This record gives sequence, structure tokens and C-alpha cells, in this order.
Amino acid sequence: MRSRRLEYRQAFRATCCSMQAPRFSRRQLSICAVVFVSLALAVAACTGGSSSPTEPSSLSGTAQGGLSPLSGATVTLYRAGASGYGSGAKVLGKTTTDSSGNFTVRYFPPAKPSILYLVALGGNAGSGSNSAIGLMGIAGMSNALPATVALNELTTVAAEWTLAQFTDSSGQNIGTTSTNAIGFRNAANLAQTNLVDIALGDPASFWPDAAQCLGVSPPANCEGLERMNTLANILAACVESSGPSSIPCTTLTNNTGGSTNTLQAAHAIATNPARDADALFLLSQSTHVFLPVLSQSPGAWTLALKYVGNGAEFDGPGNMAFDQNGNIWSTNNYEFNSDPLVPVCGGKQLIELTPTGIDATGAPFSGGGVDGAGFGIAIDTKSNVWVGNFGFEGTGCTSPPPANSVSEFNSAGVAQSPSAGFTQGSIDAPQGTVVDQTGNIWIANFDGNSITEFPGGDPTSARNFAGVGLDSPFDEAIDAAGHLWISSSGNDAVVELNPDGSPVAGSPFSGGGLHRPLGLAIDSLGNVWLSNSLGDSVTMLDSSGTPNPLSPFIGGGIELPWGIAVDGNDNVWVANFTGTAERLSELCGATTANCPPGLHIGDPISPPAGYTSSLLTRLTAVVIDASGNVWVADNWKSIPIPTNPGGNGLVEFVGLAAPVKTPMLGPPQTP
Repeated sequence: MRSRRLEYRQAFRATCCSMQAPRFSRRQLSICAVVFVSLALAVAACTGGSSSPTEPSSLSGTAQGGLSPLSGATVTLYRAGASGYGSGAKVLGKTTTDSSGNFTVRYFPPAKPSILYLVALGGNAGSGSNSAIGLMGIAGMSNALPATVALNELTTVAAEWTLAQFTDSSGQNIGTTSTNAIGFRNAANLAQTNLVDIALGDPASFWPDAAQCLGVSPPANCEGLERMNTLANILAACVESSGPSSIPCTTLTNNTGGSTNTLQAAHAIATNPARDADALFLLSQSTHVFLPVLSQSPGAWTLALKYVGNGAEFDGPGNMAFDQNGNIWSTNNYEFNSDPLVPVCGGKQLIELTPTGIDATGAPFSGGGVDGAGFGIAIDTKSNVWVGNFGFEGTGCTSPPPANSVSEFNSAGVAQSPSAGFTQGSIDAPQGTVVDQTGNIWIANFDGNSITEFPGGDPTSARNFAGVGLDSPFDEAIDAAGHLWISSSGNDAVVELNPDGSPVAGSPFSGGGLHRPLGLAIDSLGNVWLSNSLGDSVTMLDSSGTPNPLSPFIGGGIELPWGIAVDGNDNVWVANFTGTAERLSELCGATTANCPPGLHIGDPISPPAGYTSSLLTRLTAVVIDASGNVWVADNWKSIPIPTNPGGNGLVEFVGLAAPVKTPMLGPPQTP
């Protein structure tokens, strides 16, 4: 119907526009104009008044299976949806690849700039028609598409991992909510900027050269490149085969929950990376189309990237916070020095990275009293960043930080606090720092055994709350009612305060395996989760402070846990400070419907060794962004030297968790 209307409209417009005064009278031209306007109004009525462009566009590219042309595949161009996660995608055009794998899709561009993506199904990669083939590529924003695109197994991995939380179980339908356009856009941009070159179908320039990764001391991100290539080889084994009943395809199907094509299989691996990981690794060994590759099974098919900023700023990142644009702000324990034998004092910089891991404009920032910041960082309702200056220093520091202040920066990185920071409210070795729903700033004084509040973010009105049951308070979180919960590491307890700072009846709470609790997070149901730095476990209390009868929870690689976070599915993430086989852990949360089948509250989702990576050192913090990426802080070297023990960057696990609204005010929310 639409194409017929378009043909009539274009034919009539062509006829009318060709009229010239010598051939047609003014009356004829007037009639033509009236009829054309009437036709335009009729078309608008039929299409709901949309303002879609009248001229079609085209997008060309090449599809390959492994290194062979993919002929006879159906290629569909989609506009990503905006009505919910994994829904609302719209078909813009279809075509079929030729014998060389080339295609051109003709389509009408969306009225508003939107993310477009391509899916290729079926076809022949050289071994016969194969209905198990499914490939994908993110073309980009509709108003800034590349001249050509490539579809292959690498582009499929890039799309399925970065957009894992925005894709349905078929691996084909992509969409976001109307309130998470930024998180979705950042995820798609990550795929194109850091994972693949969509125009060529090659690894993005972010990755080291393949030759570097074969050397004696390969760059850090070689592991990520090897994982991406190995995943692409897993898919290629089936793509290059004779069809769904081939051994590679049946192996892939059997180890990805019964997937019907390689696109669905890729999504299944991305969203359940620990399932049958060893069997999938063996499958990857049947073809080495993409190199370099992993030499052994990773235990879980996570994909991690490491960011070091300008290479001369990170030295002990302690904790992080996301702003509304998806930029990540990080504290820095120590002043940077590449030599671990040189004594370092407190870090005097606040670091900001973009969603693709490069320094934000003007970053890193200094001033405002920043000095040896630790675990305390939060972003308030006005987009200002608050940092607690704990006073970290390496052995031999000759100018130790005073450890008695909090610093404030605006969203542009300009210090708002004085040169000595804000010291009001008896600040004493501040650690956990949070902002409640009304804009109050709460600071845990680790050495002062108290809490400081800046009402409405105003240090001149600071209040200090002591004698509320705290002993070495470390981390904080705000529940839905605006109550403040604080981990009290010195007395194996957790304290709950009313919004006015008074203790809730029964506080402090204990039990459930609490043993030197550090990190603290609250889920959407009001449950409180704490990491026990002694005991290698996690404790859960309900909203009344009563421990879960199954608590503490162990497994999933939890060892010397520090930071803890809850994602948009209520699953629980733990950063481990262990100095051997560093890892990230994931537990099934209280909303068990969002866990893999058969798991119960507190059961580990990550494998026994956790989610591992050679990129990790001793981890302190874990945070989740609106794209579903999980970020951890490489805080200390695995074998630290006391003069300068700091780690050197942040690590991002791509698309691994359910997105969280940022900045986080109160419990985590799904954006």
C-alpha cells in the first residue's frame, strides 16, 4: 500500500514539476498544485501525519561467513525500537546478497535520527545453503551512516555483547526504553568505536595490532582481542558448515540452550557466559579464521576492556560514579608514578572518562582539596561530584594528606570547594559518600566513627552524627524511604539512620555472617547486601534488618570481597580484592525470576573462579552503567610494593549486567 502511494505521488509530482508556462496555462498549473496538495494531505492522513522523507536512501555492504562471501542471504535493515528493551524494532528494507556477498538495501530514513542495524539470515558461505547462519552489524546513527558496511562474525560479536541488555532472546530484535536513549546510544557507540570497524568488518583501532599480541610482553588489551576473535571463530565454525545438522552447528546449538542460528547463539553466550564455556572453546578450535585467539578456555565468555586514561594519571583508583551522560568519574588514591619504588603521596586528581574510556574534555581535574581520595565519590542532583579525601599515601610519603575534607566539582570539572576542601562537620578519614533523593550529602567518617551530613549539599549547615553504633564505617547506601544504611566494619554490624540522622529502632543490626563488612548495596525490594572482607562471603538483610536465613552466601569466586553493587535485575555483583586469580563475582539476587533457571537467592551465577581476566588486579569497587556494562577498579597491584602499590586503570565488562539509571540516587533503578 505504501509503495503504491509513493509511486502515484512521485509520478504526479514529476508530471507537475515538468510543466512550463509556454505549454500549460496558469489555470492548469493551479489545478495541478491543488491536486498535489490534496494528494499530499491524503498520504499524510494514511500515514498518521508522519514526516518521513519522500526520497529513498540506500545502504550497501558485504556479508561474509568466515573469510568467504555469503551468497543468497536475506539482509534486513532495522531501525532500533524505543518502546522497551528488546522490542519495537522496525524493518526499513530488505534485500538478498549476490554471489560475492554484496548487497544494497533501499529504504526510507527515519524522520528522527535513530540507530540502524543489519541482520543477515541464511545463505551459503561455501558449503551449501545454511539456515543456521545469523549475522548482525550496527550500522550507526541514521544521519551519519558509513559509506559501506560489513557483516561477519566479528560484527556479530560486537553487536551482541555491547547490546546484550537491549536485545531479545532471538538475538535479532533490538530496542530500548524511551528513558534510556543515552545508555543505548553509548552501547552502540562502544561497539563501533572500541570493538569493530563496521565499514571493514575488522577489529577496531582500539585494539592492539595482532602482531603485538604474539610478542613476549603483549599489551593488556590483547586478551580482549583474543576473546573477541575466539568468539567469532565459535560462530564461524557453524556459519562455514553445511547446515544446522552439521557437527559444528549441533555443538553450538546444544551448548547455547537450543539456539536455532548463530545470531541467537551469540546472544545466549553473551547473556549466560559461564554456560558450557569449555565445550564452546573446543568448538572454536575447529577454525582459526580470526587471529590471535585464546590458548585455553576462559571459564566464562565475558568480554573485558581496560582503560588507563592518558597513561599517566591512574594510580590506585578507589571508587567510581556515573553521570547522566554515562561518563565515569573516578577517585585516585595516589599521585601517579610509573616506578613502584618511588614513594607516592595522596592523589591530587579527579579522573573523568567518556563512555568509550578516553579522558573527558579537560580531564583529569585538580584543586578543591583533592588529596588521597578513597572509596567516597557520588554525583548529586545538580550533577556536581563529591569526593571524600581519605588520605591515602605510600610508604615514605613526605607530605601526608590531612584526611579531613570533602571536595566538590561541577559537571565541567571545575572545583567548587576551597583549596583545603570542605572540612565542616568533623570530617575524619572519609570513605563512603552518597547523595539521597532530596540532595543531601552523607559522608562516612572511617576514623571518626560518625556520619557527616551536608543538608542540600551545603557544607555551612553540616551536621555530625556520632554515637549511633558505628565502628570504622566504610560504605553507605540510601533506601527508597531515604534511610541511610552504613557498613560498620569494626563491630561486624550495619547501621540504619532515619532521614533526620537518628538511629532506627533495633539498629545496629548484626548476624547473617557479617564479618568486617565493607561494600554495601540495596536492591529494589529494600534488601541490604554487604560484602564480608573476612569470611569470603556476602550477607543479606531484609528491610527490617533481619538476616536472610541462608546468609551468608559464598561461591562464584568470592574472595576478600570489597565493593558490591546491584543491577537493574536485582542481581548482585562483587569486586574481590584477592591477590591471586583476580575476579569479579555475580550472585542471584532477590528477584530470582531474573536469574538463570534453577538458581535461588544467593546462588552464584559466575563460575567457581568468578569472571576472570588478565586485565584485573586487586579490585575495590564495582559499578554498573546505563548500558549494562560492569566497571571495576584495578586499585592495587596483585603483588603490591608499599611505596607505590596502586593499580593503573579501570576495567569494563561489556554488556554483562542489567542497566542502572545514572546518576544513582537511592536504590538502583532500571532506566
